Amino acid sequence: MSLAMGPGARSRALWALGAASWALTVTSASGGSIKDQLAKLDPEERAHQACAIKGLEAIKHDKKLPGADRLKTSIFSAALFANNEVAAKGGAVKAHNHWYKLKFNCTVTADQMKATVFTYEIGDEIPQNRWEDLGLW
Repeated sequence: MSLAMGPGARSRALWALGAASWALTVTSASGGSIKDQLAKLDPEERAHQACAIKGLEAIKHDKKLPGADRLKTSIFSAALFANNEVAAKGGAVKAHNHWYKLKFNCTVTADQMKATVFTYEIGDEIPQNRWEDLGLW
């Protein structure tokens, strides 16, 4: 994703990333394995999804934010993918119907099919009156 996009194009691109995340979850639930679904994505999106899967598992089992059920990599700023690493300074995670700012670093395998390392920092709660503008639900 180009960081030189205008606000409208950036919002549409970020919405598309969120929609891809939602589509992956829905498709996986209705048939086809997560592995099959990941294999259909381009390498960067596959890396983002692998990190979201690993991150959500790590966060929901952590005492800091138990019950996490959704993770987005690029809400406040685009996550960067290079050298099989995803770095997100502007992500978000949802737990118990509240969204929180999220920063993380994630390393994926060479085929981007699996995240091997996920470190994160949970930030402040995101006010509900900002959710729509940020594409959160």
